[in-house]
Amino acid sequence: MPIEPSKTPIYLDYNASTPIDPAVIEVMCPLLEGAYGNPSSGHWASAPAKVALDHARAEVAILLDCASDEIVFTSGGSEANNLALKGLFFARGDRPAHLVTSQIEHPAILAPARFLERFGATVTYVPVDGNGLVDPDEIRKAITRDTFLISIMHANNEVGTIQPIAESARIAREHGIPLHTDAAQSVGKIATKVRALGVDLLSVAGHKLYAPKGIGALYIRRGIAIEPLIHGAGHEGGRRAGTESVLLAAALGKACEIAEGRTGMPAALRLRDELWGGLRSTFGGRVILNGHPERRLPNTLNVSFVGHVGAEILKRMPDVAASTGSACRTDEISLSPVLKAMGVSPEVGTGAIRFSLGRGTTRQEIEAVVDQLRRVLA
Repeated sequence: MPIEPSKTPIYLDYNASTPIDPAVIEVMCPLLEGAYGNPSSGHWASAPAKVALDHARAEVAILLDCASDEIVFTSGGSEANNLALKGLFFARGDRPAHLVTSQIEHPAILAPARFLERFGATVTYVPVDGNGLVDPDEIRKAITRDTFLISIMHANNEVGTIQPIAESARIAREHGIPLHTDAAQSVGKIATKVRALGVDLLSVAGHKLYAPKGIGALYIRRGIAIEPLIHGAGHEGGRRAGTESVLLAAALGKACEIAEGRTGMPAALRLRDELWGGLRSTFGGRVILNGHPERRLPNTLNVSFVGHVGAEILKRMPDVAASTGSACRTDEISLSPVLKAMGVSPEVGTGAIRFSLGRGTTRQEIEAVVDQLRRVLA
């Protein structure tokens, strides 16, 4: 039986989506009435829109430590990933193409990779260890003379494991191959400076960053040739046609400005560790951590309740919003492909729940979740 819902629902699914920050809403409101001109038109009505768009692009660039003209606005992280993979593939023309990626990438990487296989590309899906960590030597061994791109996520969306991107980028540079990283989960949580990481392309998803859904960005290092997914007029430096949404771009820009001063999430890290401590003291060996114990996003805790089904636990806690895997797999009870790639057994993996914390998470909520789990699993 479900336990009695509390008066205040508890949201612990920030990796799936975040609320819009009030400061982001404040930036958006004036743009709903003003700055209605096309930023590409070149007359008095377009000037405010262009100023807002340029400012937003600069704010994203500051967070990523790159030049403004290296930022392409997209409709979200999925489009950014598709543009990176497909854009580089189709820019090669008829030359043989080989892609290196990992077995635990988000579907927004794995699905485009499978799509490119239909067009003749070959793909190597490198394995991960039991903590969900990619071994850079596996990347090195996978490279061929036809490799056109290496795409390894910065941090896994389910277990939070942070990948050795800087080391992987050094290997890519040694072979003259671009490296792309899907940073949808890491932007705003840990440092994502592209110069420090050494990456050539990096994807951003606005709704993981306290901006609205429907906006994202792709960093493309100067000198990288890319074929647009959307053809038309020469918007976004000729890399993505379509009149830009000044409203959404400004929202993402403000979210990036806020994130620049908050990277690290010390409050979420403390509460995440308190949640894990509470679970261990309550359930002992009946709860198991999934993911790297240290190299992990500061807000992410993926645990398995041995002998239970994660989805069934959450059904009995209707006021707690959490996930049994990535948001795309919430309705499924089968073992997560990420946990499967990590070698987690079905008996353990089907009991997995991902708790992801955010700016609004409180200690009272953490204590309430532990108490609810204690009662549900008594």
